[in-house]
Amino acid sequence: MNLPSPFPADPELVHSQAVSSLFALFESLCEGAIAVDSRARIAWINDKYRNLLGIGAADAVIGRDIESVLPHSRMREVAESGRPILLDIMQFGEKWFVVTRMPINDEAGVTIGAVGFVLYDRLNYLKPLVARFTELQSSLLRAERELAQHRRAKYSFSQFLGAHPRILEVKRQARRAAQLDTTVLLLGETGTGKELLAHAIHAASPRANRPFVGVNLAAVPETLLEADFFGVAPGAYTGADRRERDGKFKIADGGTLFLDEVGEMPLAVQAKLLRALQEQEIEPLGSNRLIKVDVRVIAATSRALKQLVDNGQFRADLYYRLNVLPITLPPLRERLSDIEILAEAFLERIQRAGGGTPREITASGVAALARHDWPGNVRELANTLERAVAVSDRPRLGAEDFARILPEPGPARPGSTGEAAALVRPLADAVRTAERETIRAALAATSGRKAGAAKLLGISRAKLYDRLARLGELSDNPT
Repeated sequence: MNLPSPFPADPELVHSQAVSSLFALFESLCEGAIAVDSRARIAWINDKYRNLLGIGAADAVIGRDIESVLPHSRMREVAESGRPILLDIMQFGEKWFVVTRMPINDEAGVTIGAVGFVLYDRLNYLKPLVARFTELQSSLLRAERELAQHRRAKYSFSQFLGAHPRILEVKRQARRAAQLDTTVLLLGETGTGKELLAHAIHAASPRANRPFVGVNLAAVPETLLEADFFGVAPGAYTGADRRERDGKFKIADGGTLFLDEVGEMPLAVQAKLLRALQEQEIEPLGSNRLIKVDVRVIAATSRALKQLVDNGQFRADLYYRLNVLPITLPPLRERLSDIEILAEAFLERIQRAGGGTPREITASGVAALARHDWPGNVRELANTLERAVAVSDRPRLGAEDFARILPEPGPARPGSTGEAAALVRPLADAVRTAERETIRAALAATSGRKAGAAKLLGISRAKLYDRLARLGELSDNPT
C-alpha cells in the first residue's frame, strides 16, 4: 500500500499558496489594508480601509501620492528603502492607528512597492502590551538604581574616627589623594580601617557618582581571579556562559577599583594587572579584543610589600606602579588616646542597630581597653564592645565588664615600649593626660574652633565643653 509522502512534491507551489492564503487571512483580520508602488502612489486599498478613512470609491484615491490621503504615512520610506516598519502608531485626523508596513519585492528581489495593514484602529487595544512594557522598564530602572547605589561609596571621612595627630595626618593625606586621581596604596595592619578610608577617598573624589567596586584578592581563588578582573568572552572555555560576563575593571569603568589585600595576588595575574593599569585597557578571557577602561585604583595590604618584592613574591614594577601615593594607617596600640572616641561611637552604633539601653564607658573601662595590645585593631575593638554589651546588663561599662572578655596583657610589642611605660602611671592620670593631649590636638587642627574640634573628636559641642571644664582647659573663647 502506497501512502502519500509527508513532504510536498512542489515546494514552490506550497510556498506561493502559503503567501497567498496568509495575505488573505491577514487582510481579513486587520482593520484595513493598502498598497503603493515604488513611487509611493496608491495602487490598491481594500473596502475596510476606505470605510475607516471615509473614502467613497477606490478610484478616488488610486494613483495619488500616499501623503495626500494619509499625511502621516511612512509607506514612501518603506517603498524606497526596502526595509519594513513592523509596528508603528499613525495619526489620521483625531484617530490613531496601530499599523505595520512591509516592502513588496519582485522575483529578482527588487522592491517594487509596499503594503500596509491597520492592526488596530484604537490604541486601547495596546494598553496591556504598553502596561507590560512600562512595568518591565520600571523594573529595569529600579534594578539599575539599586545596583548603582550598591556600587557607591558607603563611608566618608567623618566616619573615619580619631583625633590622634597621626590620624589627622592620615586624613589630610587622604583628602589630598581624593583630588589627585592617582593610584593610592593604603598600608596598615588588619582592622585599621583601610577599606573605610578607600570608600572615603572615592566619596570625596570627582568620581564619587561613578561605581566603587571592591575586590578582596585573598578571597578569590587563583583560578578565577583573572576572569573576575577582566571578564569572560562567550564560550571562552568549557562550561563558560554563552553570554559575555563583565569583569571588575569593566564594572568599575569611570569609577574606582579597590584592590584589598593586594599582597595576596598571584604572580601570574600581576603582569596582566600591571598592563591594565599602564594602558587603561583590558582583554577579557578568551577574547582577542581590547577594551578601553577609565579606572582609578586604590590598593590596600596588611603585608610588607617591599619585603615581598625582595623575596621575589611580588613584581617590583607593579609595586612601584601601585606605590604612587602611599598612606600608612597607624595601629590602634599607637593611638590609644582615640580609644574613648572610638568606643563611644561604636556603643552608639550598637544601640541604634539593636535597640535596648544606651551604653556608656567609664574611665576604668577605657583604662582596661588601653592595656590591651589590639592585634585586630579597630575591628577588634568594635567586636569587643559588642560582646561586652551582649554579656553585661549595666548601662555603664567598666573594667570588670572587659576583664572576662579581654586576655591578660602580654609583653609589649617592639616599638611600643614608650607608650607602654606611660601606662605604668596611675590609670586615672594616664587617661586624663591622653584626653588632654587629644583635645589639644583637635583644637590645634581647627585653629581653636571648638565646634570643629568637637566634630573631629566625634562628640557633641556640649560634651567637649564639659571635658574642657573637667580638665581645666576651658578658655573664654566660645568659638
